[in-house]
Formats: sequence, structure tokens, C-alpha cells
Amino acid sequence: MNSRSLRNISIHDFERFLVQIGCKCTRTKGGHKHYTRIDLNRPITIQTHIDPIPEFIIRNALRNLGLSREEFFKLFKD
Repeated sequence: MNSRSLRNISIHDFERFLVQIGCKCTRTKGGHKHYTRIDLNRPITIQTHIDPIPEFIIRNALRNLGLSREEFFKLFKD
């Protein structure tokens, strides 16, 4: 069992990860940033006023990106 948790990931680190995998911030509205990529059906939305990012938002983003938790940590570490 993997002991790594999706908790306590800062906004800055998660945004850096999104840019690293090819996402672009297409718009900012209120306290939300929307990231898109050509192959995504819907944008990834993160709240910029809640730090660290809640785990359910990261899980939803990973589901949209088609990444597993293990793949995320492998890419996030680099």
C-alpha cells in the first residue's frame, strides 16, 4: 500500500506540476484558475484562496488527466 498522501500539496507546487505536464492557465475568475490542455474534455479548476489544495480537487484533476496516484507522484517528484 502506498503511504503517500494527496494532502498538503501547495497551490504553487500543483500549478507548477500542471504546467510541467502541458496545461496552460487560460483564465482566472474570482478566486479560481482554470487550466486546459488540448486533450482534456473539461478544464481543471483550482481555488487560489485555499492553501493547501483539498485532496478531492487533486483527485478530480488526476481523473481528468488520466493519471494514477503513483504516476502523479512520479511526475511530481521530478
